[in-house]
Amino acid sequence: MTRVKICGITQFEDARDAALLGADAIGLNFYPNSPRYIEPSRAAKIIEKLPPFVTAVGIFVNHRDPQSLEDFALSLGLHAVQLHGNETPDYCSMIQRVKVIKAFRVDSNFRVDVLRSHGSGTFLLDGCAPGAGTSFEWELAFGANAFGSIIIGGGLTPHNVSRVISTLHPFGVDVASGVESRPGKKDYDKMRRFIEAVERADVALMGGL
Repeated sequence: MTRVKICGITQFEDARDAALLGADAIGLNFYPNSPRYIEPSRAAKIIEKLPPFVTAVGIFVNHRDPQSLEDFALSLGLHAVQLHGNETPDYCSMIQRVKVIKAFRVDSNFRVDVLRSHGSGTFLLDGCAPGAGTSFEWELAFGANAFGSIIIGGGLTPHNVSRVISTLHPFGVDVASGVESRPGKKDYDKMRRFIEAVERADVALMGGL
């Protein structure tokens, strides 16, 4: 089944609703320049109240030191870190105590074999402007599944998520602006329709069983 991550959570009510609707993970953005940035103290309170089996993922961009990032993630109770900067394979390999999701921006220069050199095993393929709701040409990601667990983000909405699932068969899908009323504020109905569309796509892939 395709996992769903609702990213850019800034309020507990949205995290609660995402979990109740069936999201597998929430994303908390610790990049200060993001309109979805969340203060660590506020994020900790949200993570504290998450139900079992819902994964908390922290979003970071070019954090200066992998060891201090790992310590920070553990102190908040994050299960994984999602790295959106120029983090090298060596940088990623130094993070051992939480899972690493390495993000790549997909454009015409992207080649899936770049994933081979990163040992994290889980990759987010995103649009060229993460968080801006812009998609990429999904055909550029053909073959990515051979290199690990692939999560697709970038411009996904309740209207197109089923197509990306049927096209790429990803491990997971990641959505932020596509289920928002404004940056950082989720729309309950859009989240519901997004997750329902993922579930329908999964059923279709199984032959309607």
